[in-house]
Amino acid sequence: MKSESSNVNFDNISEEQLPIPKHKRKGWSHFLGLYAGEHVAATEFVIGATFVALGATMTDILLGLLIGNLLAILSWTLITTPIAVETRLSLYTYLQKIAGNSMTTLYNWVNVIIFTVISAAMVTVSATAVRFAFGIPAQLNWYPTNAWFVLVVLAVGMIVVLVAMYGFNAVSNFSKICAPWLFVMFVSGPLVLMPALAEHVIGVTTLSSWADFMHIGSVSVWTGVNAQGESGIGLFEVIGFAWAANTITHVGLIDMALLRYAKSKTYGLCTSSGMMFGHYIAWISAGIMGAGTAVIVKKSIIELDPGDVAFQALGLSGLVIVIVAGWTTANANLYRAGLAAQAIFKDHSRTKTTFIVGVVAVCIACFPFVFNKMLPLLTYAGLLVVPVGAIVFTEHFIFPRIGFTRYWAMFRNLTHSTPAVASWGLGLAFGFGLNALDVMSFYYLFIPTWFFTSIVYILLAKRYGAAEKYPEQQANLKNYDQQVQQHHQEQAQHEPVLVRTQSLMTKVIRAISLLSLATTLVLAFNTMFLSGDVSAYEANRDMFFDIGFICTIIYFASAYWVMQQNNKVVA
Repeated sequence: MKSESSNVNFDNISEEQLPIPKHKRKGWSHFLGLYAGEHVAATEFVIGATFVALGATMTDILLGLLIGNLLAILSWTLITTPIAVETRLSLYTYLQKIAGNSMTTLYNWVNVIIFTVISAAMVTVSATAVRFAFGIPAQLNWYPTNAWFVLVVLAVGMIVVLVAMYGFNAVSNFSKICAPWLFVMFVSGPLVLMPALAEHVIGVTTLSSWADFMHIGSVSVWTGVNAQGESGIGLFEVIGFAWAANTITHVGLIDMALLRYAKSKTYGLCTSSGMMFGHYIAWISAGIMGAGTAVIVKKSIIELDPGDVAFQALGLSGLVIVIVAGWTTANANLYRAGLAAQAIFKDHSRTKTTFIVGVVAVCIACFPFVFNKMLPLLTYAGLLVVPVGAIVFTEHFIFPRIGFTRYWAMFRNLTHSTPAVASWGLGLAFGFGLNALDVMSFYYLFIPTWFFTSIVYILLAKRYGAAEKYPEQQANLKNYDQQVQQHHQEQAQHEPVLVRTQSLMTKVIRAISLLSLATTLVLAFNTMFLSGDVSAYEANRDMFFDIGFICTIIYFASAYWVMQQNNKVVA
């Protein structure tokens, strides 16, 4: 519709290119669920096992992951969220305003590729659970060797694509349902397998103290020796990896796309649900589950895929967790990829671009190498986008403080910003140059790269006009923002109202969903602490597998019903 009091025809502007209006902003529970769902994910099985293979010690894991993940939370809270909340724009749209078409198009293509491949990896991980259930052999080559595996990938992948196509609300709602259950499963897994590890290490199935836990973990899980029999990584590297694992989304500012919906800047702290439950508890849990599975099936942990580990730890629920955890991560990343693609192809809707990149992701997912190379992909992808994050941060926060003009490139009608493109290129050369020289741990390269790019951008932007004043253009921008605000106010009057149903039936079914989770945890603790010998352990484990799977079915059925009731529309 066209606003009656404005000169802007909003029919020709995609809603994704406008700031998020007040009536579409989300509360803290949305972000707790979203980040828990995305980061308590299938990759945790891969990364948790990787720390074991890299030879970290148990002390390094417990302390290093805590510090590194706290630094990641602070990065989201102090860097990403303030920019997202102040602008209400995705990074893709914001970059268009400060860097022009050429860099924005190039950067958006980079993000389409990165997030499409990450999504593909998650689909592949989910498919490992389904292939395990149907007896399809593990895919150990870079290419698929079984036609049934390809069919499984296609089926699993298209569900992910459909959810992502429905946008932020669908992704958020799906994550809100999955997050509590995923947390329970990642807590239950190590509880169920710890007696097997204890029997293997100390000869009994029960632990009598914290010292027993530390001893078992140090001897059988995080031994300090890597897969080659050499001394492994240390505390410094563990901290760096935990911090750098998500540089693409926090320091790289990609998560402006999600956090632009936040009602408050403090919502950056909601990322703790993903970092503390996902990248702390889940990585530790995955390491224990991997080591326990290796003992049971008598294989090296590096020979196991997520389906193997999850099934041995959680039974049929384990196959569900791998599928669901892959979906929740793939959904968020496909949403990001669709936004980036829509920023390139402005004449097409985000739904259409998400479908197209989703189909490409599903095709890539048929090739197992994508999930086997997940860690290098995440780290190199982070270094690729960090310079762009530095440019945006500098323009948004530093320019006003040193007397430069924010959005100067847009005010000069530049379609190509030489300072932005050159700063990105020089930042990449600097970062990858440091990596080639091996002057510091790769995980920390984003820090000097970020500062270097920021300084270069300030110097170049000053030469090209950032230090000049643009009063007329700033007045026009202020007028445009006022028109957008009025347009959103008119929209809000016609928005349906969602109400939370408080019927007795809803309360009862919500209680049933919570009871199913509590029952699962009780069974897991029973297996851990009340298995006096091997036969008792096996009986308790089998009971957990059977009843736990029933609880899984009950939880998803009841949680979905409650969500549907809570999202009923009032005209």
